[in-house]
Amino acid sequence: MPYAGVIPRYREWLDLPPHTQTISLLEGDTPLVPVPRLAEHMGGGFRLLVKYEGLNPTGSFKDRGMTAAVSEAVGRGAKAVICASTGNTAASAAAYAARAGLKSVVLIPEGKVALGKLAGALAYGAQVVQVEGSFDDALRLVVEISRKHPLALVNSINPYRLEGQKTAAFEICDTLGHAPDWLCLPVGNAGNITAYWMGFRQYHQAKGTGLPHLLGVQAAGAAPLVLGHPVDHPETVATAIRIGRPARGEQALEAAQQSGGRIVAVSDDEILAMQRLLAEVEGLWVEPASAAGLAGLAAEIRAGRFDPHGKTIVAVCTGHGLKDPDAVLRRTPTLVTVPPRLDALEAVVV
Repeated sequence: MPYAGVIPRYREWLDLPPHTQTISLLEGDTPLVPVPRLAEHMGGGFRLLVKYEGLNPTGSFKDRGMTAAVSEAVGRGAKAVICASTGNTAASAAAYAARAGLKSVVLIPEGKVALGKLAGALAYGAQVVQVEGSFDDALRLVVEISRKHPLALVNSINPYRLEGQKTAAFEICDTLGHAPDWLCLPVGNAGNITAYWMGFRQYHQAKGTGLPHLLGVQAAGAAPLVLGHPVDHPETVATAIRIGRPARGEQALEAAQQSGGRIVAVSDDEILAMQRLLAEVEGLWVEPASAAGLAGLAAEIRAGRFDPHGKTIVAVCTGHGLKDPDAVLRRTPTLVTVPPRLDALEAVVV
């Protein structure tokens, strides 16, 4: 049977209401890519794989949850969806709303969204509204307006988002035949780490595949779960996780604790260095936030707080590099220009 998206593939595993009408862009089924050269850069002696979620239809993991949220909304007769976003949710909500023939409204923090993500939301026909404030301010507003008006809220506080996102855990277990020893991933609004833990626990209970330890990683400038308190003005180059009050923060902390893992923070420099290294040694280009999980793993190994020897480790890379090309272009040196002569070309490349 041809692949039809995460809802048809895992319908019996998903807690979705009977009225759900599947709206799909054939999301999911993303590759689990071995990255042995990157593992060697971290010291070697372990198996490292990347769950490359940037190959979802709109370029990020958000499509897994959005297919579920929009499918449920369509089934109950919704005519419009709304979300707050740092970028990826906006593009995903707009795409799935377009697929379903619904209006989409997205609120973004003014001047804080990567242009590649904003362009996606606009291309899919969303009404984009900038908020003078942070993502947390935008989220508060969409919650308030959705309580007063018939707008389906599709942020990760929508429980059906997590039902869709947990399918990535199922895919990892299906591919490996078991759960990895550790799963490393970025943490922003904390819905994804919560969803993965839901998925691994459900799969373990059904098939005995084991449970991974979770290593959640925040950017140092937006690390409320590490600091133990909200961050009023989060700042990081990793725009996708620039969130100071995670909607699923308590559940993320519980997931890390229950798994025997932890949540840590890394600097922007470490995130950008890992983004560059992953692209240069393995050919995988991800947006900055997507490199946070791997950056956290590398930092824990360097500090001696993590012994990877003999382990199978999966790192989730949540979004494609094209989501935020400016992150690369800003640090690119001036390009070399030569006249159209062989000797001139040989002088710079040979």
